[in-house]
Parts: sequence; C-alpha cells; structure tokens
Amino acid sequence: MVTSIARQSVILKCLRQSSVMIGNYEFYYLAGLMKKLMGAPVSSDMEPETMHETILGCLDSLSPKDEKEEYLIKMVSTYEALKDKDEQMVELFKWGENEPDLWQVTTSHEGVEFV
Repeated sequence: MVTSIARQSVILKCLRQSSVMIGNYEFYYLAGLMKKLMGAPVSSDMEPETMHETILGCLDSLSPKDEKEEYLIKMVSTYEALKDKDEQMVELFKWGENEPDLWQVTTSHEGVEFV
C-alpha cells in the first residue's frame, strides 16, 4: 500500500463531497485529521473498532469549521471499521494528525516523516 494514495483519496472525497471510505487506511488518515482539526479523542495505538466507536461517541461534541470537515464526519458516520490494523495505518493516522498541507492533494511530505 502506498500511503499517499489513501491520503489523496480522503482529500479528494472531501473536496468533491462524494464517495465513501473503503478501508482502514483511509479511516486512519481521516481519524488523524479529525484529531488535528476537531480535537477528536483518538490516538494511533487504538484498534480500528475502538477508534471508530470513540469517534462516533463524540460526534455531537465536534465542531466542523467548513464543508470539508463536515464531510469527514459524514464519511466516518457511515463507515464500518474492519478489524485489520498494520503499521501503515499508524503512519497514516500520524500523517493526518500532523498534516502540513491541509486539503492539498499534492504534497512534498511522506507519512513516514511523522512516525
């Protein structure tokens, strides 16, 4: 898995306001973004199902600042987390949590920089 593809996928879906998440790679990047942008109480060491339940449990207290952040909430609220987790997902979470090029498809960064 090339982590930048999962990152780009989430960004494009939020920019276009279309589609749904299709796997835990996208989910972990999105969760990191939600932590950065809205203070979601999640961390990279959480298992997928626990992370998803935590996010769903705090959706009412999150304050999206624009339509892209609102779309993050929409995508996570309809997603069903898979049990699988690997180091690339941890990398994607940390990339989202530290995203320097917010909502930009093109970046000079790599997820491994944030691990």
